[in-house]
Amino acid sequence: MVDVLVIGGGNAALCAALMAREAGASVLLLEAAPREWRGGNSGHTRNLRCMHDAPQDVLVDAYPEEEYWQDLLKVTGGQTNEHLARMVIRASSNCRPWMRRHGVHFQPALAGTLHVARTNAFFMGGGKALVNAYYRSAAKLGVQVRYEAPVDRIEIEGGRFVAAHVKTKHGSERIEARTCVLAAGGFESNRDWLRQAWGRNERGEWPADNFLIRGTRFNQGVLLKHLLDDHGADRIGDPTQAHMVAIDARAPLYDGGICTRIDCVSLGVVVNREAERFYDEGEDFWPKRYAIWGRLVAQQPGQIAWSVIDAKSIGRFMPPVFPGVAADSLPELARKLQLDEATFVRTLGDYNAACVPGHFDHTTLDDCLTQGISPAKTHWARPIDTAPFYAYAVRPGITFTYLGLRTDDTAAVRFGDRPSDNLFVAGEMMAGNVLGKGYTAGVGMSIGTAFGRIAGANAARAAMNQEVVHGLA
Repeated sequence: MVDVLVIGGGNAALCAALMAREAGASVLLLEAAPREWRGGNSGHTRNLRCMHDAPQDVLVDAYPEEEYWQDLLKVTGGQTNEHLARMVIRASSNCRPWMRRHGVHFQPALAGTLHVARTNAFFMGGGKALVNAYYRSAAKLGVQVRYEAPVDRIEIEGGRFVAAHVKTKHGSERIEARTCVLAAGGFESNRDWLRQAWGRNERGEWPADNFLIRGTRFNQGVLLKHLLDDHGADRIGDPTQAHMVAIDARAPLYDGGICTRIDCVSLGVVVNREAERFYDEGEDFWPKRYAIWGRLVAQQPGQIAWSVIDAKSIGRFMPPVFPGVAADSLPELARKLQLDEATFVRTLGDYNAACVPGHFDHTTLDDCLTQGISPAKTHWARPIDTAPFYAYAVRPGITFTYLGLRTDDTAAVRFGDRPSDNLFVAGEMMAGNVLGKGYTAGVGMSIGTAFGRIAGANAARAAMNQEVVHGLA
């Protein structure tokens, strides 16, 4: 019998497996995906949001705990567990030496990502390199890994994990373990569950039918649903809340990743299918606001919108993988987008007339704003008046869902508010404890790394009949 069974194959699962193995436990990791698709959504990540009180190698200036907390508080609107959030924040300040020991390398922020040069440490080679480094380290340490091993149910007795059932080509295989870490992701790839959560809107549409999945197709939420519905595990979060981004409408259904994101929203305006603006495009820096735009677009007719800029904005944002629709005039652009020409021209004309001259600076919260128009644009508001004009069609791109398992600072799964003494959770399956809504760049990796390490360490301790610890010892 193995000491620690880890179910999942992304960042949180790997952190758990490595920590448990370092503590002396025998570890088996079950990844639902084939080897070539291992790592789940972690392969699409780029960075980790890090607290630091002074410059640190690739991080400039300082990003103290209180500022990090206020940034998180602002995007979540207070829908967060402060104790767990601050634990994640503090853990982010000292995890990188451990990550380096397992082969992860860091690099300075690239041009086009300077808004997060102070707050986020970028992985050299991106999330795929991080995942590969962890798997290499796991192999060296003796962690057993099985691919194409989806777990569809687990046995629990009196709140204690007993065994997991793995689907195989020949039926089902039962695997016992002394302890278990659940890190199998959310339900973002389960279209039926998304439809159930979002339902129909007032226009009779099923919004979820038009969602694209930014990451893995393997996060079906099977274990999450099983724990909530069949075992009565304590739940946290709203099933409609998620890390949801406005991405290129031409993106593939799965695994489009970071390159399908449209990052010019704050430099122009966004209009819906009726050619109307619907939100302040310049509310705050893009890394603090990009993840609200998927939900905003999900609430628009047909779950589609267009980000419109002019020639002045070219070169000021990371270009997407697909080129935008270009035109030499706004009426021509409207026709190419098949939007009502008169309404589109009026919307852009009203916006242009409302722009107050200021000192434009896309690296600061500048004084370029609008007056006498709703919705207002509070920063980076410049007339869209210089040909050629460009538009990018966007749809909601869902990264991961926030409905999950309630936990505490030991990472234990809870049943009737009683913590299990040998079943732990990390990553997307519990991120809703910290993220009730909203998102800020890199915090998902902070949560997965912190709770993955805690869950792995405590699973090893429980397997060895030692007392679990709160946070990282």
